[in-house]
Amino acid sequence: MTDIVIYHNPDCGTSRNVLALIRNSGVEPHIIEYLKTPPVRALLVEMIERAGMTPRELLRAKGTPYADLGLDDTSLSDDALVDAMLAHPILINRPLVVTPLGVKLCRPSEVVLDILADAQRGALAKEDGQQVVDEAGHRIPAA
Repeated sequence: MTDIVIYHNPDCGTSRNVLALIRNSGVEPHIIEYLKTPPVRALLVEMIERAGMTPRELLRAKGTPYADLGLDDTSLSDDALVDAMLAHPILINRPLVVTPLGVKLCRPSEVVLDILADAQRGALAKEDGQQVVDEAGHRIPAA
């Protein structure tokens, strides 16, 4: 069985779509509702590095205190941005998924297919109706 962790926000449609794609591969992931249980600093920094991102690239501005905290200031250090994400987990963009094949911020949701070892088991459409996996379990290219 493949060990997969999703840092999930159940109120986010993209996060729910990613969870559905993981489950469609036959795996029940470890679900961490990161707003309730944020990662510790060392883990957050490790995931950012493994994803090949910078802390700024993981920051979420929409629906967060991003502007109020002045996080658009490009002179802020990576440490300051990580501190902000730890103090306000809503600033961590989601969903982050960790698999044996890597770590990714899965936006759009079908990006998770790049790091799933197990094939999709059937057709799957996102909540908005967009088909992303066909009946044979193959990824449908974006139009």
